[in-house]
Amino acid sequence: MNQASSARILFLGDILGKPGRALVLSQLPVIRERFSLDLVLANGENSASDKGSGITAAIAQELHTAGISAITLGNHAWGQKEFIGEIDAVPFVCRPANFSASAPGASWVELPFCGKRLGIACLLGHEFMKIPIDCSPFRAAGELLERHPEIDAWIFDFHAETTAEKMAMGWHLNGRALAVVGTHTHVQTNDARVLDGGTAYITDLGMCGPYRSIIGHKIEARLPSLLQNVPPRAEVANEDVQLRGCLIEVDPTSLKTRSAQAFRWPLPE
Repeated sequence: MNQASSARILFLGDILGKPGRALVLSQLPVIRERFSLDLVLANGENSASDKGSGITAAIAQELHTAGISAITLGNHAWGQKEFIGEIDAVPFVCRPANFSASAPGASWVELPFCGKRLGIACLLGHEFMKIPIDCSPFRAAGELLERHPEIDAWIFDFHAETTAEKMAMGWHLNGRALAVVGTHTHVQTNDARVLDGGTAYITDLGMCGPYRSIIGHKIEARLPSLLQNVPPRAEVANEDVQLRGCLIEVDPTSLKTRSAQAFRWPLPE
């Protein structure tokens, strides 16, 4: 634990393809020391392949070995088909809790934190996501809290499209979760804060990937689809690779949130 008698959690946004993975792997040791981190979490649903979709067990293990304690997913959870049969071998990875109960993989992950029990879960949004879900993300969040009173604190990754739905989830879990962080849009929002009930919140963490791009994909691959009405090509860009996320400071005794701030790396000049 860091010398300021507080615990620090870094939640990294969507890790996009090989460029995002490479920067995370090379910089995480530096970042851990620089910010005296006690726990690192990340959304990894786009970390595989040159197309930046899905994840594999090998990639998940690589990120875990590098220091990411739990990895959340989203609508591209099965982007790499082989991962359907692999996910149970990587118990530190959780797929959306509002997938069908019969879906493979864990719906949440438990981690030791400050001598207590911390639950990590992800939820898939309903609006404009175009993927079947088993139930409302709001209901799924409530059911996790009700079924697991033994867990001392929860962090939720809400993988959703609209700002309003993400904000609604923040207020829905205000005072009941340590943190609610949004993912999916790959664009970091400027609203990191602690809600009045003590829950850290940010609408979207942003992505860990190339920023000279259109949400991580090559401009020349995505722009023609908008200009010419042709199907888009998803090719991962590789320029101006940066990391985005949220840095959360927690009282180690009460697990009450002290602060939440948007994280950028390299640090802004």
